[in-house]
Amino acid sequence: MTALVESPNSPVRVSAVLDAPLSRWLWLVKWILVVPHYVVLFFLWIAFTVVSVVAFFAILFTGRYPRPLFDFNVGVLRWSWRVAYYSYGALATDRYPPFSLGEEPEYPTRLEIVYPERLSRGLVLVKWWLLAVPHYLVIGFFLGGFHLGWWSGGLVALLTVIAAVIMACTEKYPRSLFDLILGLNRWVLRVAAYVALMTDTYPPFRLDMGGTEPDGREDRP
Repeated sequence: MTALVESPNSPVRVSAVLDAPLSRWLWLVKWILVVPHYVVLFFLWIAFTVVSVVAFFAILFTGRYPRPLFDFNVGVLRWSWRVAYYSYGALATDRYPPFSLGEEPEYPTRLEIVYPERLSRGLVLVKWWLLAVPHYLVIGFFLGGFHLGWWSGGLVALLTVIAAVIMACTEKYPRSLFDLILGLNRWVLRVAAYVALMTDTYPPFRLDMGGTEPDGREDRP
């Protein structure tokens, strides 16, 4: 079994640009506007699960993630992230997300996952349930189970709503909050790619904030 690796240049890259100006009140109805996306994503995530199971056996026996299956699952993650970026995962753009599995370079956020030519046949047995447990505890706090009085959502949603309220009052999205929210989402997406068997690079326990990756490469749409 290969050793866990933490690399400063993650195979999962998330870049984003904070749109400006943003509507002061559109965020109040975005939960309605994204319903068509949620319907489509419901079926896409069922397909994602089936594809991941097929990929599991392919990696176990061949050490390779079939490229068409990989591209499909990257597309589902990419689509989901764009919807989250538009809605209550960031509220950082008012541009309606496209119904697309592709890269969509004109959209203000981008998710890239480097295709692995070879994957460990041993790690595929344990990384998605055993090795990722510490990260599950962390991202569970990010995405849900965070309790503060009546609030029972995750830290990401809480910070996003705070940013939206500030924006409604000042017409400006706080840059520091944007950087933090992007860092939290970047952590979640790295873990998602790892447990979906798309990389053997262990996600770092590191909060890389801001719209660009920590190596300074600016993947702006």
